[in-house]
Amino acid sequence: MRATKSASPLAETIPHDEFAAQVGNPDFVLSLARGLRVIESFEGHHQGRSIIEISRSTGLSRASIRRLLLTLQLLGYVERSRQVYRLKTQVLRLGFSYLSSSSVVEAARPVLERITEQLHESSSMSMLDAGEIVYVARSAASRVLAAGLSVGSRLPAFCTSMGRVLLAALPDSDLDAYLRELKPRAYTPKTITRIPQLKKAIFEVRKVGYALVDEELEAGLRSIAVPVSTRSNRVVAAINVGTHVSRVDRATLIGQCLPVLQEGARALRNILI
Repeated sequence: MRATKSASPLAETIPHDEFAAQVGNPDFVLSLARGLRVIESFEGHHQGRSIIEISRSTGLSRASIRRLLLTLQLLGYVERSRQVYRLKTQVLRLGFSYLSSSSVVEAARPVLERITEQLHESSSMSMLDAGEIVYVARSAASRVLAAGLSVGSRLPAFCTSMGRVLLAALPDSDLDAYLRELKPRAYTPKTITRIPQLKKAIFEVRKVGYALVDEELEAGLRSIAVPVSTRSNRVVAAINVGTHVSRVDRATLIGQCLPVLQEGARALRNILI
């Protein structure tokens, strides 16, 4: 009798075949499955979703979704604005856990190594997490500009080329929220610290499709970055090339380095699905 009672709610509340197949499995954690299904339901909905919309796409009851969203909100994975919920950058920690423990990084590394081999400059890939970029793959040239940069390193997004690319990909509401909370620090005399100027620079990245940052994070460091998108055009990462200002001028970065980075981004497009 107990087995019958416990199996019936699972079949009724989770209509998906992969979940229904787990009916009777004592090791299957239904609440975790429901929570992950709610997170997945946000894909492609940059403006957020209501409880009713999530209920329609997942088949879960509104009461269950309300409790799941409250839990995710308390954990920092979602935020609420009136009746609309949106994912927060905290959810990228889940993606980073995947990248750091899967073959995706191994697949990305050869692409970065080819970029380094062609340009003789360091190349990196990063993701956005809570206002910072997290390095998830890196190919360092023999001449390293910034000591200590490796997979897992974190840098501020607002003054880095990869950070600006990733910020430019955010929905306007998320970008505005980020800028409202930002307290920019001047790392060099060239760091953009005024919010209106920073917002203008980010909008320019949206327009041209790449970011070029010139000595804003570190004196002597000039870098250029492009977005890495999935086949559905969702930006999930950025790749860059870092150079020294004495070796490579801005025109060379755009004329020679940018096409190589764009080619690398196309190669990675089918990796980060």
